[in-house]
Amino acid sequence: MRLSNQTFFAFLASLVSLNASLRAQPVRDVQESYFNQKVADSNPLRTEQARELNAYIKSMAADTTRFADLFQPNFASSQAFEQSAMPLRKAFCESIGYPPPGQRPQESATFTQMGEDQLGIYYRAMIPVLPDVHSEGIYIVPKSIRGKAPLMISMHGGGGSPEVALFNGGANYHDMVRGAVKRGYVVYAPQHLFRAEEYPPDIRRQIDDRLRLIGTSITAVEIAKITYAIDELANRPEVDSSRIGMVGLSYGGYYAQVTPAIDTRIKVSVSSCYFGVQEGRYEQDELSVPSDFRFMNRLTLFNDADLVALICPRAHQIQAGTKDNASHREKGTSLAPRAAAYFEKLHLSDRFQHIVFEGGHEFNDEAAWAFVEKHL
Repeated sequence: MRLSNQTFFAFLASLVSLNASLRAQPVRDVQESYFNQKVADSNPLRTEQARELNAYIKSMAADTTRFADLFQPNFASSQAFEQSAMPLRKAFCESIGYPPPGQRPQESATFTQMGEDQLGIYYRAMIPVLPDVHSEGIYIVPKSIRGKAPLMISMHGGGGSPEVALFNGGANYHDMVRGAVKRGYVVYAPQHLFRAEEYPPDIRRQIDDRLRLIGTSITAVEIAKITYAIDELANRPEVDSSRIGMVGLSYGGYYAQVTPAIDTRIKVSVSSCYFGVQEGRYEQDELSVPSDFRFMNRLTLFNDADLVALICPRAHQIQAGTKDNASHREKGTSLAPRAAAYFEKLHLSDRFQHIVFEGGHEFNDEAAWAFVEKHL
């Protein structure tokens, strides 16, 4: 018997439907047999994970064994001590990404005269340091010098500039720049980045974040703007390259600590209104530490007291004002004995000073220049 086309196609359709039904049924049965649990049931595990990591961070922050393994000071002599500090200096450079990547430019530095007065001749210096990057600042040659003179790096603070520190009385910098000129020192006052017209207010943070993505940091680049500038200035005929010092206020005080920690040509340094600030912030709230101070191991291997070990046995003075914010004085006072101990064990106590002067967030000329004149 022949089936009609209509009957045949109906028969095929029923077979297809039956096959689909048979294939679907086992899958549904398997799915219904899977183990299930509410996602929220594992929330305590995630909470525990956060607790564990928080405890781990606190434990590692308090662990001093890594520092002890890295730095084993040898107090047999100044030379032995400096040799023993080399692993710590190397680790510090690696932490901040110093030296920054990129070939040193071959073009010459320029010194354009800005003006002069009875003290000296003022130049706008543009010193190539990295590809398309200059160390820019004010360079002053005293009129009083005969032959070669010491070089003083004078570093402004946050939001400031060489012009703020130099002109119209120098604000809270007082005589931090011209005081060196008056004493017959050649001065270089570099400009660091804190603000820039046509750029957002947080340009410093943005640049630092982007520098970290290429293996360096704004700390490393701004140290290089000083140390590479010293390479250039040390060859100038008026500069005695064996007598180099550095002074700085606030952020400049930071650089007056970390720069001589790296560059041993700096024989004396004064860090005003900075020492211990980040350590105090870290104790109160770890993330209150500004981002450009958050380089790797900053508060475990490279706290301020131990960075002073990288300056020792060269002379270093720390200043703090009685009327400054407590955060710029109190933690530094508690850290200072640790820094002083490096000098004391080498019988060089006179090369380290921690002074708390009557004043605010300002550079103390009298103490600074007396210390510099003694050691430079």
